[in-house]
Amino acid sequence: MDIVLYALTALLYGGLAVAGWRAHRHTAVEPALAGIPAGAPVPPPRASKASGMSGIGRALLFIALVVHGVLLHTTIFPQNAMVFGFAFALSAMFWLGAGIYWIESFFFPLDGLRLLVLPLACLASLLPLLFGGVRVLPYSAAPMFKLHFLIANIAYGLFAIAALHAILMLMVERRLQNMRGVAARHTSNGWLSSWLDTLPPLLTLEKLLFRLIAAGFVLLTLTLVSGIAFNEQLVDRAFKLDHKTVFAFLSWLMFGALLTARRVSGWRGRAALRWVLASFVALLLAYVGSRFVFEVLLHRAVV
Repeated sequence: MDIVLYALTALLYGGLAVAGWRAHRHTAVEPALAGIPAGAPVPPPRASKASGMSGIGRALLFIALVVHGVLLHTTIFPQNAMVFGFAFALSAMFWLGAGIYWIESFFFPLDGLRLLVLPLACLASLLPLLFGGVRVLPYSAAPMFKLHFLIANIAYGLFAIAALHAILMLMVERRLQNMRGVAARHTSNGWLSSWLDTLPPLLTLEKLLFRLIAAGFVLLTLTLVSGIAFNEQLVDRAFKLDHKTVFAFLSWLMFGALLTARRVSGWRGRAALRWVLASFVALLLAYVGSRFVFEVLLHRAVV
């Protein structure tokens, strides 16, 4: 049964990704087919082409999310136990990221984000087949642990989609800077330019980015608090200083500093976007990265 869910999840994500890229390529070559000279500036795609997913595409993505969710539940929680690892963490992260994109797509045309999220979700959904998890101790059935696990994964999903937003914004900013110089004639054409043209304005992306970060920061705070409470309930010790704790608190401090600087001085631009990516890397090292090192490189179980 699990292999069917794996195949169906990958086919749905992969099919939607391929369809999205083919539609994008068709949009990108339309001006050339219309007889626009090779050296002339290419106008951005028409609104109808960049308005987001079609109704059928959105429905298929919802089905993919449901199938992926069922797959995660059946593979992570088999028979009242729990199996987890870095591959499962990445799969859950991009499942939530795709879900957040699905919700955003009702309000904003985010085709550029879709072309990033869906291929990554397809690959991440298959990772548990290559890298099996480790069986977690029986306390995984405790309600406090399940709440902590749920909040943590939602926070990771929010920050993952925020990191993709930041990458897209850096690409748009670089393109705009290039277009102000001599390279304008060369950057106005091509698939990359037409792909970035499908995104909303930078100010809209920036507003979305900081909304995602603010929501993720609240959930990350709850993750740390619930983790401390659960640890105290389990081993009568509220704080355990290890690599996961250090990187989790570092990421929390970095995101908190970013939000504070944004509120106090309106911090924005490339430096802020790079800070977002650095904070997300710290968060990855806190859990996914440490699990990869222990499970794959050192062949040791970690919970």
